[in-house]
Amino acid sequence: MGGLRELAAPFVVPGPSGVAVRDRLKHLSAGDEEVLRLVGDHLGGLASRDLKARCAAGPDHDSDAWAERKRVLTGESSSRWAGSITKATHDQWALARRAQLAHMQGLEAGVRTIEHRLSLPLGQKGGKRTPGGYRSRREWFAKSRRLHALQDRLRAARADWRAGVVHVVRGGKRLLHTRHHLDAADLTEPRWRERWEAARRFLAADGESGKRYGNETIRVTPDGEVSLKLPAPLAHLANAPHGRYVLAARVAFAHRGEQWRDRVSANRAVAYRIHEDVDRSRWYLTASWTIPPVQTVPLGAARARGLIGVDTNADHLAAWRLDTHGNPVGRPLRFDYDLTGTAAHRDAQVRHALIRLLHWAKRHHLAIAVEDLDFTADKTREKHGRRKKFRHLISGLPVARLRARLVSMAAELGIPLIAVDPAYTSRWGAQHWQKPLTGKNRKPSRHDAASIAIGRRALGHPIRRRTAPPRTHQSDGYGHRTVQAGPGTPGREGPRPRIPGPRTRCVQPDAARTRATRTPKTVRDIRSDQAWVQDPLLLTE
Repeated sequence: MGGLRELAAPFVVPGPSGVAVRDRLKHLSAGDEEVLRLVGDHLGGLASRDLKARCAAGPDHDSDAWAERKRVLTGESSSRWAGSITKATHDQWALARRAQLAHMQGLEAGVRTIEHRLSLPLGQKGGKRTPGGYRSRREWFAKSRRLHALQDRLRAARADWRAGVVHVVRGGKRLLHTRHHLDAADLTEPRWRERWEAARRFLAADGESGKRYGNETIRVTPDGEVSLKLPAPLAHLANAPHGRYVLAARVAFAHRGEQWRDRVSANRAVAYRIHEDVDRSRWYLTASWTIPPVQTVPLGAARARGLIGVDTNADHLAAWRLDTHGNPVGRPLRFDYDLTGTAAHRDAQVRHALIRLLHWAKRHHLAIAVEDLDFTADKTREKHGRRKKFRHLISGLPVARLRARLVSMAAELGIPLIAVDPAYTSRWGAQHWQKPLTGKNRKPSRHDAASIAIGRRALGHPIRRRTAPPRTHQSDGYGHRTVQAGPGTPGREGPRPRIPGPRTRCVQPDAARTRATRTPKTVRDIRSDQAWVQDPLLLTE
């Protein structure tokens, strides 16, 4: 396909590698909450100190430095608490390092785009791949100033990268900046302080296979009893032997409870995290563990019964069922969600839409085809310029949340998930499938047509259909055109040459073209006085 980028082949998405479930710690006493806050504040202070040491070490950090950090923390907590803290701070530093690299790549892309557009004359149009010049002198001047700003940021980011400096905030940079805008956030200083302290607490412990119930630091028995090992300075708060504190709350995981119970009964590793929701005045316990990779079905097996093509949009999922030949079956379905409000509300909306989609696929035993979307490099204003509405649209798409939710939920129900290249699906779907499927009682949308394009690409069928010739050319004056000649075939616009002889084998192929009128043209009406001649050779001479 000339002028089009190379399309990636569809593939079956592998399942998740881990599981996380959460339950509320109900009926906690005031003493339990006070102990949890004291332990969390103490370990949070140690985590802040260790994060500072990890950031100071930079990329030259090695196993000896790691052991030294853990040795320093062990005396003020325990060996297992120190191991969890050092691992968590190292992961946080590594995440900040990756985010720094992504930030540099984004700045470099912005600088390249602005430099290219500044080098072009005003008003020059761009192509499909390259943007054109700026429209006015005013815009050109504003973008030249932005170019200098981006170059300064890029130089600072590169200097930090070479020096190994990362910028990390325990508790979150957004919450830190909210401290200076309490009126806009509708918060008071004491209320903000509660959120800040809750976010900086550390109450997380990694699991260890072979130990009792899979975790010695935060232990949860199969019947739901929760206890934690107190750090050395807080050992006097213990209400159980061996310096442990048993909470009054009991947990019973409603989701994957049997799997969790089987793991802890077999003393397999389970990691736990305890955190406080200040807005609701609730405490929660999150359990997580790794699972073996889910065995994905082959692509051919996923296509065997057809599938459901799904187009992801800012406010809904457009889905249409396709058979094995790529033909739409039935009517399209729309699964709406509202992404306004709190993060919990948005997550619930996405989850409910996916549940309805997966239940539909489960009833018909079909796979699901989705686009492998990634807008990390396509949301900058340098790329789309004045198209603020489009930038807002792609920024509002819940791509990461949908991908994570859909992969885990589909693996739980055993539904294969096929990812396809998103190139040209919306354009070709509207061009080739929206109008042919429009009737008196049904008018599919552009998104419905895109779902057909996605499903056909997942099935291995082409999206674009061959354009039909005009009505007067569909059957020429010399008979129906049964074979489409190639572009290089000589005389392809003329009538087909006729092979001498009748279409049946009642006479020899070299017989004269003109026959007696008494001889019919079909075998069924041949008179009985004519003999059937079986010619062993093909009629191609």
